[in-house]
Amino acid sequence: MLPVVRYLNLSVEMKLLLVFMMLSQVPNTNAQVTKELMQLGYNKQIPPEIQKNVLLALSFYPELKNTRINFVFKKNIKTSVMQAQPVPTTILGKKKNRRYRINISQRFKLISSEMPILDIPDTVMIGWIGHELGHILDYEGMSNMQMISFGYRYYFHPTFVKHAEMVADSLAVERGMGHYIVATKRFILDNAELPQAYKDKIRRLYLSPDVIMEQVKKLEEKKQLQKEP
Repeated sequence: MLPVVRYLNLSVEMKLLLVFMMLSQVPNTNAQVTKELMQLGYNKQIPPEIQKNVLLALSFYPELKNTRINFVFKKNIKTSVMQAQPVPTTILGKKKNRRYRINISQRFKLISSEMPILDIPDTVMIGWIGHELGHILDYEGMSNMQMISFGYRYYFHPTFVKHAEMVADSLAVERGMGHYIVATKRFILDNAELPQAYKDKIRRLYLSPDVIMEQVKKLEEKKQLQKEP
């Protein structure tokens, strides 16, 4: 284990790298869910196979404590691995009754094969879910009419997609999920078995690991200034 004094003197980038390395080596303990984590499952429907990872991601979003979210495995999601969206019928009524769904592809497509989504590292899964929860937090600030407008622009205006995805990344980073989001991006961009077209899409539409680490650095500096008398 790295001595505490040496760790505190490291740059933000090195801290993130060390955290990622340590978390990547942690065995899958998804079956071990504490009582505290279980409390975060209120109004949520979560497949037992990913329960702990979902609850860990939710722990960074206290604003979503009462939000109704259903996590659903799908056989195939075109061009995506996960999708966060409102349940269509619930954006026609009162906002307080709105429900959301996060679709999760059961298979992770590689160049010459497929991998079960459950086989990706826990850190990567948590980061992926954290990004989708960023979308839902963004949706929660919208009226029903704004949600309808958002959906139209997302599907018909490619430049708006980049804005929406970067907002979701930034919201996750602001809530302390920076190292998880970086782990997810690095898993995609550094994976030789992933199609190049998918990597290019991630580079084009989402925050880069370098930009995320810069955001984390600024957040740490801001917190430090707030602590000073």
